[in-house]
Amino acid sequence: MAVPLGFFGLFFAYPVAAIVARGLRPEGDWAWGRAAAVLADPHIVQVLWFTVWQAAASTALTLALALPGAYVFARLDFPGKRLLRAVVTVPFVLPTVVTGAAFLALVGRGGLLDGLWGIRLDTTVWAILLAHVFFNYAIVVRTVGGLWAQLDPRQEEAARVLGASRFTAWRRVTLPALTPSVAAAALMVFLFTFTSFGIIKILGGPRYATLEVEIYRQTAQLLDLQAAAVLTLVQFAAVAGMLGAHAWSVRRRESALKLVDAARTAHRPRGAAQRALLAGVLLSIALLLLLPLAVLVERSLSVSGGYGFAHYRALASTEGGTFVVAPWSAVYNSLSYAAVATLIAVTVGGLAAAALTRRAGRLVRGFDALLMLPLGTSAVTVGFGFLIALDEPPLDLRSSWILVPLAQALVGVPFVVRVMLPVLRAVDHRLREAAAMLGASPLRVWREVDLPLVRRALLVAAGFAFAVSLGEFGATVFIARADAPTLPVAVARLLGRPGELNYGQAMAMSTVLMLVCAVTLLALERLRPVRSQEF
Repeated sequence: MAVPLGFFGLFFAYPVAAIVARGLRPEGDWAWGRAAAVLADPHIVQVLWFTVWQAAASTALTLALALPGAYVFARLDFPGKRLLRAVVTVPFVLPTVVTGAAFLALVGRGGLLDGLWGIRLDTTVWAILLAHVFFNYAIVVRTVGGLWAQLDPRQEEAARVLGASRFTAWRRVTLPALTPSVAAAALMVFLFTFTSFGIIKILGGPRYATLEVEIYRQTAQLLDLQAAAVLTLVQFAAVAGMLGAHAWSVRRRESALKLVDAARTAHRPRGAAQRALLAGVLLSIALLLLLPLAVLVERSLSVSGGYGFAHYRALASTEGGTFVVAPWSAVYNSLSYAAVATLIAVTVGGLAAAALTRRAGRLVRGFDALLMLPLGTSAVTVGFGFLIALDEPPLDLRSSWILVPLAQALVGVPFVVRVMLPVLRAVDHRLREAAAMLGASPLRVWREVDLPLVRRALLVAAGFAFAVSLGEFGATVFIARADAPTLPVAVARLLGRPGELNYGQAMAMSTVLMLVCAVTLLALERLRPVRSQEF
């Protein structure tokens, strides 16, 4: 546990604490009066209200649209189910910048909806909500559907035999069992939408901002570290509360249910109602998840007079003046950074998961919650904190390339832990004890006992870490050098400049990033362990 604690303490807690302390104590005295003034500012109040409102609305809309999909993937068996499960998960590992670009192509300037309706509507809020559904759909399908598939259907059938209607049996038997899982999924969706940055930054414009976007504005544009520090603490407190509620719901879900093999619960659609539900879910996936991606590809190929690869060819040139190097170099930069970040995340996350497996108690549960904090803490604060805190020997890393992989690894570690933990817990501890009694060292026990059993989960964890590292944006936007931009940073810069060429290049780079993430995830789906039901 020492290595994960040291990593998080040095590269997460220390930078965040440094920038918050500098903001709240700029001249030696704690600026509590300034903090109260920030929270009383009408603009900040509006930002707080919009942050909470859009997160609640996005969560409700995601649950309404994704719960039928969770049932279909859990209880029905149909051709192409494995491939479709991977397709549904693709949006979750896509960078939020790509998600914003996809919906910008759908509802923005010259978007598909403009072309269909012939009028320009103020669709910003709906675009934000639908983009959040697009991004978080897989959380509900995987979290709720993974549990639903393991619930014994004979319990509901017994209620039907005793005279309960189909709906009553579902409400009295299945729904109570699913409630902790639904609550956990809802909390995770609310967490991701509450801290939304890339989607809001691209789609929201000057009118709509979340706490994360406002922290970025106060830090990077207004250079008001006091206001940024106050907002960071507000967000941190909210996220800590949500993670505590999530940990409670997960413990309740794990301890209260008796599960069966998921393969025994799925069946072919029976009757007109189930076939109609399957058709409706497939249609919603096509419209909600596949259509934005298709429009993104279409916009990347759209040139004056028809379609072509001019925008892709322009990525090899510096003529636009947006970058000091060719935009295409961002592909190599991103792949290189993500590979190093994956190695760090798998090492730290694997050690953390092993420690959580072998120990129990409140301290361990607190450590588990700590590992999730980077997902909800302001990535903008972490990125700027790197520049503020890591500026003196022996940790003067401001000009080092390793800053970007370190920031990306912070986001990747929670996914490694969530994938590895259920698989490691499934390993019979008596095997480890027997190997130890025969004289094997702890390292050899891991190599000879654990590793062969969790190899597939380790590959899946590495793939998820690679995908999320590839798309990290909030911290990278601060620390990526101008001559070595990553793909998300390059997309955001291109979208921030006027001109059809810049817009087309942004769509092209987003398409490249989408394809890399999709290929990674499709490969992961073939490796996915049966026991791995968490992200």
